[in-house]
Amino acid sequence: MEEEEKPPNTTANHTGSSASVHLPPHQETLLYNAADADLCFGASCLTTAELQQHWRAVKQEFRSVKLLFDIPSARIISQTISKYVVYQVVVIRSGSYDCERVAIERRYSDFLHLHQELLSDFSEELEDIVFPKKKMSGNFSEEIIAERRVALRDYLTQLYSLRFIRKSQAFQSFFTHQELKSAYDLLRGGRFTRALEGLQKVLVLQEKLSSHDATLVIPTLCAILVCQRDLEDFEAAFETGRKALPTVRRYELRKHQGPLLEALVDLGFSLELPVAQLQDELTRVKDSPCWKETQMSLKELVVQEFV
Repeated sequence: MEEEEKPPNTTANHTGSSASVHLPPHQETLLYNAADADLCFGASCLTTAELQQHWRAVKQEFRSVKLLFDIPSARIISQTISKYVVYQVVVIRSGSYDCERVAIERRYSDFLHLHQELLSDFSEELEDIVFPKKKMSGNFSEEIIAERRVALRDYLTQLYSLRFIRKSQAFQSFFTHQELKSAYDLLRGGRFTRALEGLQKVLVLQEKLSSHDATLVIPTLCAILVCQRDLEDFEAAFETGRKALPTVRRYELRKHQGPLLEALVDLGFSLELPVAQLQDELTRVKDSPCWKETQMSLKELVVQEFV
């Protein structure tokens, strides 16, 4: 079994009260104006501030990000034919004050499903991991719920301490799958404001959980851009595209490169920004054989992304 140093546990709040969680903005605003040089992401074209920001982001990909997990509250949901407990899960970046804290809610059955998925791939690694067992009675008492909140928090902390598990798709999906499905359903239904709220929440989680793979946030960034553009927030959409493009280029994500460049060029025209170099890059992409295979708009690509 592969072992790594475990991050310290956080102190659980045993009040069991539900706390409201506000979603703070997650994007840094890049200042620019139309008099600047044509926009591109090569070192020769970036301003000093933008270049420094870019390399900080690159270095962050290789830096070990320590996360803490907390389950500060839980609530009982009673329906006509069922009754269950949902636990509020918060992912916290350690080492500095984390102002971007978002909460998700998961049932005990969601934790159990995660454990069963991980067992199929990492049975040896999980030999010493204790999963909280379900009790035959008393599951809705305050005492049992408080105990389980602590046990489930410790369970997530133990999982995260194992490198292969924290990088696994099952572990990543546990924190984002439900929210992504809801957001994409809203997007397809044209409810862009609510879809955007959900996607921005997911992005915060993905940026914390996926520091080992910068490409994992690209579909979410593209979906955010589509929502912002359809809500006519062109400046925010353009900044989201600028945030995604360096990673798309660096890792040669051909499926996203052409549609993303098209969207950025169109947004640049709407904002009266110089986009000549983006246009040249788009022309080269369209002239490549890959374009014929993936020719679609960014919105079409996003709609097909999470089915």
